[in-house]
Amino acid sequence: MEYLESLKNIGIVPNKEVYWNLSVSQLISQTLKQNQGIITSSGALACDTGEFTGRSPKDKFIVKDNTTKDSIWWGEVNHPFIPEDFDRLYDDVIIHLSGRDIYVRDAYACAKPEYRLNIKVITETPWANLFVNNLFLRPEAKELETFRHEWLVLNAPDFKAVPEIHKTRQHNFTIINFTKKIILIGGSAYTGEIKKGIFTVLNYILPFEKNVLSMHCSSNVGTTGDTAVFFGLSGTGKTTLSADPSRQLIGDDEHGWDHESVFNFEGGCYAKCVNLSEEKEPQIFSAIHSGTLLENVRFFDGTDIVDYDNVSVTENTRAAYPIDFIENAVHPSIGKTPNNIFFLTCDAFGVLPPISKLSVVQAMYHFISGYTAKVAGTEAGITEPQTTFSACFGKPFLPLHPTKYAELLGKKLKDNNINVWLINTGWSAGAYGTGERIKLAYTRAMISAVLENKLDHVDFVQDAVFGLQMPVECEGVPSEILNPKNTWDDQLAYDEKALHLATQFAENFKSFVSFADEETITGGPLV
Repeated sequence: MEYLESLKNIGIVPNKEVYWNLSVSQLISQTLKQNQGIITSSGALACDTGEFTGRSPKDKFIVKDNTTKDSIWWGEVNHPFIPEDFDRLYDDVIIHLSGRDIYVRDAYACAKPEYRLNIKVITETPWANLFVNNLFLRPEAKELETFRHEWLVLNAPDFKAVPEIHKTRQHNFTIINFTKKIILIGGSAYTGEIKKGIFTVLNYILPFEKNVLSMHCSSNVGTTGDTAVFFGLSGTGKTTLSADPSRQLIGDDEHGWDHESVFNFEGGCYAKCVNLSEEKEPQIFSAIHSGTLLENVRFFDGTDIVDYDNVSVTENTRAAYPIDFIENAVHPSIGKTPNNIFFLTCDAFGVLPPISKLSVVQAMYHFISGYTAKVAGTEAGITEPQTTFSACFGKPFLPLHPTKYAELLGKKLKDNNINVWLINTGWSAGAYGTGERIKLAYTRAMISAVLENKLDHVDFVQDAVFGLQMPVECEGVPSEILNPKNTWDDQLAYDEKALHLATQFAENFKSFVSFADEETITGGPLV
């Protein structure tokens, strides 16, 4: 009865079955019973997300009211939604869900107790509920008896908005209401909308209300307790590079950094599966077993064996699994203030060094710039890599102006002795289409060299265009690739590409010049 009372408070008057906090096996069983998924040879559950296989940023809105009108960074990223329109849409989604079988999941975000955010997620499908179970932190059975949610997420992929009535852009939508603490998701079954909806909420609450830096990053901890943080957008290697058998994983995507520690927001991982192999990414590969949710994968003909190279549906194939499916995950998911920070970029031009060391001002400049290539499949409509600048390596998820996050990071860099490194996981020996992707084994070797302090006594040389400090040698990496210009057959062509990218950096940074101090501006390219 108490369960039904909580639904009544939300507005749902159920006409069909309500399933509360089902076990993993029950959710899988329900999915198979409804023909919404199949079991793969590894034991994982494979489902398709349908029309949307990635996020749809143009259809993400924030309710503009007294809470948010003066604090949100309105514009290209954060689109305003009128409170009255939200209420109308909410009522229609509630009516829709009242007539469906629904799956309720109580979960929370933030591994550090003082920042814990209780969440209730209501989904239409059992496999979306499995996603929520795998990705968020899971309360103990005893906690569920008295669980009270602070935020509510309604996930209704079968509800199609009517733009003329509901004031959405098209039939799908994600709308965040900070006053009512509700996220409405409709018209899309892509589960990443749930994950990134809560991430956006935390990107507001923690910096704005708690003075805690929220970060789009992965992190891990070594045997001596040293924490490493990896910033980067989807496809740059955050998940892959933080899943290191010699270190313990704190988390693969979303973290907070307060005065003394780095802590995971989540209780699971949402790993990209394109070209996944046991050889290249053994930890992720071995995490895909019973209980894992695979999205939009395809199979070798006539088998239940996943063909991870098959991108006929999308390049954004995904695996969602609890973090303890990674053998050496640390519990609780908390580490100390980081010793090393890595900015991961997928340079499509092939002109940035595979590894370089940044000064504090360069670190600030590159953090604010957030240069990478947008990798195919992570967003609807992106079919091949596109170079982009994404402030703080997470622009699509920033409800506050990038300056807020940059100021918090800058203070931490100045107050602590932290090494910052720029790692290019993109191209070498030419641009995309001509050169080749830097080998994962080389990138791993470079990061290991940093974490094992092997670059402490190595000579560095300065890159002539970007002013970056490049090591002249690194154990496990051919020395000739450490300076990108050396890998190009046509040196003049390299100079042209490097100058072109430097110009793009400068052009992008113009929008930040008005707030950045003169020192930070000097952290940009030299030409």
